[in-house]
Amino acid sequence: MKNETSQIQLPSEILLEKPNKNIIVPTFVKWAGGKTQLLSQFEKFFPPQFNRYYEPFLGSGAVFFYLKNLYPEKEFFLSDNNPELINCYEFVKNDLEGLLELLREYRSKHSKEYYYTQRNMDTNNLSKIESAARFIYLNKTCFNGLFRVNSKGKFNVPIGSYKNPSIFKEKDIIEAHKLLQDVTLKTMLFEEIINFALPDDFIYFDPPYYPLSPTSSFTSYTSTSFSEKDQQRLAKVYHQLDKKGCLLMLSNSYSNFILELYSDYRIEKVSAKRMINCNGNGRGAIAEAVILNY
Repeated sequence: MKNETSQIQLPSEILLEKPNKNIIVPTFVKWAGGKTQLLSQFEKFFPPQFNRYYEPFLGSGAVFFYLKNLYPEKEFFLSDNNPELINCYEFVKNDLEGLLELLREYRSKHSKEYYYTQRNMDTNNLSKIESAARFIYLNKTCFNGLFRVNSKGKFNVPIGSYKNPSIFKEKDIIEAHKLLQDVTLKTMLFEEIINFALPDDFIYFDPPYYPLSPTSSFTSYTSTSFSEKDQQRLAKVYHQLDKKGCLLMLSNSYSNFILELYSDYRIEKVSAKRMINCNGNGRGAIAEAVILNY
């Protein structure tokens, strides 16, 4: 189905709100479509009461970190089908000092040559903690913080044009470590959540967005891209969880395809800056859809 891009552009005078400065959101990786900038707009959409929290497309974890600050007593279940990402979170949670020590080493050795040596490395020859540190290093030094792999599952993003990349912020990783305690982490496909979620559990879906144009479909988070059929599979899971009595919130592009896919549900519009785009002129404010079943 053809997207009408003229229908999704927002007026230039729309101002993007700033997130609540009193709440710490220690995202330690960059992620395409990260939600830090949207948290202040999301506040009014979060359910006032829920049991457990699930996030099947973890990414940078901004919504999780925000809610964990608000509801420290809740049970949180985080997952993604990217094993390197989940492995990274596991070591932030369980081996803070070991991870920081390796990250300091990466920072001291950083150069163009060192970047490509690390990028081309066979991850099968790395320990799990080395893989976690390498993941953060490449994420913070590659072009636009983009995570993309080829058909063989190999990271293939070129180095970014940073003069002095920080590689990591120790205070963010320490704070993330604190917030990840007692949190369940799992590598799994989003469909598997049906086996775990119960009535009144809150589930936030933040999948790879349906592309608004051919040039906006720029990334594959795993060795297989998130296709139109995958979007339809996700909508089916959304319907099943709705019937199960779960509280559901989903972000996606404000496109005709997505609006029709979730036409039975409440659809709200938020404004976001497009942070990663092959065309520098395409990074203005655009509309995103928030789909709710409550």
